[in-house]
Amino acid sequence: MIFRALRLLATCLVAVSLFGAAHAQEELRFIMVTHGAASDDFWRMVKEGTDRAATEMDVGVEYRAPEEFDLKKMTDLLTAAVEEKPDGLIVSIPNADAVAAPIRAAVEAGIPVITINSGFDVGRSLGALLHVGQSEYEAGRVAGETMRKLGGNKALCVNHELGNVGLDLRCKGFIDGFAGSVEVMPVEADAAEAGKAIADRLTEDTEIDVVLTLSANVAGEPAIAAAKSLGEGRKVRVATFDLTDAVLNAVADGAAAFAIDQQPFLQGYLPVEFLTLLKRHRVVPVSNVSTGPRLITLNEARQRLGRSDAEGTTGEANPPEAPAAGGG
Repeated sequence: MIFRALRLLATCLVAVSLFGAAHAQEELRFIMVTHGAASDDFWRMVKEGTDRAATEMDVGVEYRAPEEFDLKKMTDLLTAAVEEKPDGLIVSIPNADAVAAPIRAAVEAGIPVITINSGFDVGRSLGALLHVGQSEYEAGRVAGETMRKLGGNKALCVNHELGNVGLDLRCKGFIDGFAGSVEVMPVEADAAEAGKAIADRLTEDTEIDVVLTLSANVAGEPAIAAAKSLGEGRKVRVATFDLTDAVLNAVADGAAAFAIDQQPFLQGYLPVEFLTLLKRHRVVPVSNVSTGPRLITLNEARQRLGRSDAEGTTGEANPPEAPAAGGG
């Protein structure tokens, strides 16, 4: 009788323990603060990765960002997030000077921090565990070297977010890799305005034969259209950071030279997974995780679209899922 009672008590204790563990897992809460609104196509894909990871890891994640690029508003959001003392913080670093103080405050408060997207080179110096994204400078350098090999001589690097150090680094890398004449051209973060400015500049200077844009939907698509409007007598090679369906089709058709994919879904998914592993199992990667740069050129673009003219494909297989739009 006593043995049966003890066994019943042990069973109850195990059940309570398991319930407590499950309950503890459900209570994990992370906050992500970025410089890009989730309504933007690129950041929407980041948030989709975040939401997928939150569901699969069984944790809570809140995505916060200003409605448009605004360092002051982002810093305010970040400061408020730190004051809430979440179980982990995920943050982009468009400008280290602007966000350094709240990130360091989070670290001092014992909140684990993982940086994403912008900040590959500075995140760990502010106390972050690691960065998930790409080296913006290296991505720009690869783009510059590639355009030089394709025969470019005079280029535009179109910057749609002045004050975003990550974009400045893309242009700097491009300048170093291109090793030719490069003009950094600021434009408004509006596709129509950016397209007009690019078209006007190409008309003014007929020696420009390369355009690199730092956002697919803000400037990439308009730049491709501007280059096309010049007619067959003028060859201007266009490349852009990130992907949209229109850019992918332009690359597949030869209307754009290439696109640089930094895999935004992974930038949202992986930090949630890593923070969950850290809190539950005390393990986390010990170095930055690169999600790019990956150059998407003609054949891979055709493969992604499931086109029969892609090398190594028959066109009979189901086409791969089209990538989400990008503009980070």
